[in-house]
Amino acid sequence: METGNSWVRYWRDETRLLEAMHAQFYEHVYSLHSHDTYSFGITDVGAQSFRCRGGDHTSGAGMVMAFNPDEVHDGRAAVDVGYQYRIVHIGPSVVCDILTDVSDGQAGGMPLFMRPVLTDPVLTRALARLHAALVGCSGRMEREELLTLAVLAMAERGATQAPRKRTLMDQAQRQAAGRAHSLLNDAFLEPISSDDLAEAAGCSRFAVYRAFRQEYGMPPSGYQRLLRLRRARHLLTGGLSPAAAAAASGFADQAHFSRWFKRTYGITPGTFRRAALEQS
Repeated sequence: METGNSWVRYWRDETRLLEAMHAQFYEHVYSLHSHDTYSFGITDVGAQSFRCRGGDHTSGAGMVMAFNPDEVHDGRAAVDVGYQYRIVHIGPSVVCDILTDVSDGQAGGMPLFMRPVLTDPVLTRALARLHAALVGCSGRMEREELLTLAVLAMAERGATQAPRKRTLMDQAQRQAAGRAHSLLNDAFLEPISSDDLAEAAGCSRFAVYRAFRQEYGMPPSGYQRLLRLRRARHLLTGGLSPAAAAAASGFADQAHFSRWFKRTYGITPGTFRRAALEQS
């Protein structure tokens, strides 16, 4: 939605309380309101001011806003250039599920964020990556991984009580990672979820994520994407077009495939295909 120089882009999950918005405002003024979610926002450009918890606050570029569920606040531009921001709304049940998984059932109470504005590059980076995955074409597993990491980062760095992380040790870690690795090798074209990996590995979602990164140097979603890229390379050398190779390798669309192909191999799929066909 666009009105004058202001615009709003919005995304929501169809199965649970998880939403994302990217907006630029100049004259828009939010009335007093609250959300039934945890709401984490990054101010990218300009600054916005708001009243919350009986005080006035300002979030400038690079700062993170953290609102607890049902926390009343308003909002308006704090500077003439307005403000541009990204925000993610995460339902309490989603946060509870993640923290319970991370702590292997020992999460304790729900976190509360004592400061509505935080300056923390780690939080900013985690939230930015999650937002990009939600509104982009990232696969389900990657969205789940980044959602977990963002919630964990907020709980560890901004909340009153950090979760107690439960991880695997030595042989158990290797075995869990190996089982997840085997599942990905066998079914990398399928829409594998974090729950599928956890079931195959015999541990929590967070534990298998940590174990896999430790053992193989990348997250499970990155390994699945790598396997799909390898399949696409093989199909391109056989003469398949980039669009057909993308579709046959499990990518959501050709643009997403081309972006990751170039990031991984340094050239576009079209350049790779032409060179392969010239040498055959």
